[in-house]
Amino acid sequence: MGGLNLAGRAGRWSADNWKKALYGWLVLAALAMALGNVVGHVQMPDSKAAAGETATAIGLLEQAGFKQPATESVLVQSRQHTASEPLFISAIAGVVQTLDGQKNVTNIQNPLVRIGGGGQISRDGHSVLVQFTVKGDPDKAKDEIKPVLDAIAGVQEANAGISVREVGAASANYELGKRFSKDFANAERLTLPITLIILLAAFGALVAAGLPVLLAFSAVLASLGMYALVTHAYSGDYQSTSSVVLLIGMAVGVDYSLFYLRREREERAAGKAARPALLGAASTSGQAVLISGATVLIAMAGMFIAGNRIFTSFAIGTMLVILCAVIGSLTVLPAALSKLGDRVDRGRIPYFGRKKRAAGESRFWGFVLDRVLRRPVLALVLAGGLLAAATTPVLGMHTKMPSFTDMPGDMPIIKTYKSVIAAFPGAPTPADVVVKAQSVNDPAVAAAIENVKQAAVATRQMFEPILVVTNPDGTVADIQIPLAGNGDDAASLAALRTLRNDVLPKTLGQLDGVQYAVAGQTAATQDWNEQMKSRMPWVLAFVLGLAFLLLLSTFRSVVIPLTAIALNLLSVGAAYGLLVLIFQHDWAQGVLGFTSNHSITSWLPLFLFVVLFGLSMDYHVFILSRIKELRDGGLSTEEAVSRGIRRTAGTVTSAAIIMVAVFAIFGTLDLIMMKQMGVGLAVAVLIDATIIRGVLLPAAMKLLGEWNWYLPRWLEWVPSLAPEQRDEPTPPPGRLVPGH
Repeated sequence: MGGLNLAGRAGRWSADNWKKALYGWLVLAALAMALGNVVGHVQMPDSKAAAGETATAIGLLEQAGFKQPATESVLVQSRQHTASEPLFISAIAGVVQTLDGQKNVTNIQNPLVRIGGGGQISRDGHSVLVQFTVKGDPDKAKDEIKPVLDAIAGVQEANAGISVREVGAASANYELGKRFSKDFANAERLTLPITLIILLAAFGALVAAGLPVLLAFSAVLASLGMYALVTHAYSGDYQSTSSVVLLIGMAVGVDYSLFYLRREREERAAGKAARPALLGAASTSGQAVLISGATVLIAMAGMFIAGNRIFTSFAIGTMLVILCAVIGSLTVLPAALSKLGDRVDRGRIPYFGRKKRAAGESRFWGFVLDRVLRRPVLALVLAGGLLAAATTPVLGMHTKMPSFTDMPGDMPIIKTYKSVIAAFPGAPTPADVVVKAQSVNDPAVAAAIENVKQAAVATRQMFEPILVVTNPDGTVADIQIPLAGNGDDAASLAALRTLRNDVLPKTLGQLDGVQYAVAGQTAATQDWNEQMKSRMPWVLAFVLGLAFLLLLSTFRSVVIPLTAIALNLLSVGAAYGLLVLIFQHDWAQGVLGFTSNHSITSWLPLFLFVVLFGLSMDYHVFILSRIKELRDGGLSTEEAVSRGIRRTAGTVTSAAIIMVAVFAIFGTLDLIMMKQMGVGLAVAVLIDATIIRGVLLPAAMKLLGEWNWYLPRWLEWVPSLAPEQRDEPTPPPGRLVPGH
């Protein structure tokens, strides 16, 4: 072997300067975490999280320093009594009086004093809405709502014959926070011990198992501190990003350490001394980690093209943690291994500690590979056909933004929401028509707003009660108009189109100097979906194009990257299809413990694509690097495929089990968008580590033979990033490469 490649040189330097590498890393991680905690983070404005016209509407509110107020409703209902009876009237009066006594309540809409009830009395008279807004910052309304909920509960106790229940964004967020804070905390607490247990089974020793966990966790903490600092220059969604960073950071951090450690153990088991074994692992698996990390970075960078600050936040956070994980794996890990030596096997676990796993080949995957390589066409047809069939449900995918319907159906507030929808369609999730003018109280503007209300109701796709809230200086008004449907179904979308394309142009659109835009749950879903449809092709082109170029340089072949991309797209497509089958239908509800809302969370498809493509390429590069190494060492392609996959199968299986376990933890959460993310990631990794790597990859490479390594003469100038660098990277004697 000639000069060491970049990863090999990093491993050699770290081994020679283990104190600088190890303590330098610890100081960097501690400093980043401490600075992040001290300075805190900056949360992006709501308008940056929205898309299209919704973002415009929220932006108009933000420019005026007037956020969409937190609107709540109290449903007063009885099957026996109607709103005209004294008992019912007394209950309504009790609600109004109680709300009037709350310091955080304003703009109470009393149906008893409005003409005809103001649309707040249902047609059958058995249901009444009392609406109000919560004072102050709507983002903090959930923290101010508990006294109001308690007060309304007191009204319920005083009116035993009448149902009195509250619903709204603030109360929903409050109830949601109580229910899911503990779930998220438990999920995060379970991540570390489950990862450690699986690694203990893989390595059979406490020290060897603990190294990947400590390195991955330190990378997560360091990157979170760095990201908090970044938000001061470019604000983002810190809470969501931190959860994604934990997921991705633990997954890739443990993977990279696992790849490195297992190769070092294999080199030692083959009879090498400690230092040559370490340098051998650094220049092979270490370089594979470097290329894998670059591939994952490319995938994550695709989120920059999504055109939304949420995805930009995810991209920055995940790229930081991947960089930390790669740097740690290439420096801290060899430094620790050089210092520990054979002590890395201390703390042996009974049974597992007696098994020498690093140098062995997987018997199970050996059994599978023998049959796949014997009949590659049959394997391709059966496995490829299975995944292609799993992909077909994607054609029926329906996406929407999270809403009330995404919360568990057994929560009391969801039952109240459904009761309100039945009696007052669209009332809990109205469209928000934001109007900006020099003065919304100007007679012409005020008349136009009144015309909007009348024209909306006349369509019979929009209903009373319509609430108008104005900012203190009278420059912005928020007209809240209930739409037909449940907020995200076909009826709601049709009503939104009527509002945007017909009602508003004929009313507000006739005034000069007046800006208006529509937001709300239905609008947010529609606008987000449209943005994702327009951006997704560009994200695909960016990620696939750069991945192709990176793999071209790594393996000096045009066939390898094309095959890799095709297999990974098939894996992602199958994961999409299974996600649709599981969550858009009802059959899995009892198994996974959720109530289907017959849709997929709007941000999930693009997010899953970049994450799954990156993680899939992670395994792919690791396996192909070993295959190329063996093939460059003189083996035939078929023998290199067989031996390479056998030798890497144990490592990939262990890494996949960890990923599936961690992702599955998030799949147990009650919040359906987190459940969808966890299940989608777990299913995709499982498919990738089994059907793709164990069946389709070897079958495809067996059929392609020496064509796997085909590189046209006009591309021979492409620089090499091969995992094992030689002075003269010439093919073994006697072998002809197609096209040469």
